[in-house]
Amino acid sequence: MAVKIKTQYGDVDISNEVIATIVGGAATDIYGIVGMASKNQIRDNLNDILNRENYSRGVVVRQEHNAIIVDIYIIISYGVKLSEVGRNVQDKVKYNLQSMLGIKAKAVNVFVQGVKITDDLD
Repeated sequence: MAVKIKTQYGDVDISNEVIATIVGGAATDIYGIVGMASKNQIRDNLNDILNRENYSRGVVVRQEHNAIIVDIYIIISYGVKLSEVGRNVQDKVKYNLQSMLGIKAKAVNVFVQGVKITDDLD
């Protein structure tokens, strides 16, 4: 399923893989995010961090009228404030979707699938 945008010049179809790559790239740039997780860890048999090619397994995109709803599944670093990291992810994802694709995100839902202890935090 693709997101469809109607313009005065015609229709634009943006695939979910493109949106997932943009969303995943935005999320993994946030301090405190270790990486993306699969939305169906048991079915996909993945407890690992997703690489850039598999971001679509950790992002669900639904279209509602002229806006989209994004569900993003992440793994965070131990010791960071969950609410602050979640808010930062929401803000950056909304900004990137608007600036790169011209799509307004109605909601960005963040699901923390795991916590990982990293050496980066002191």
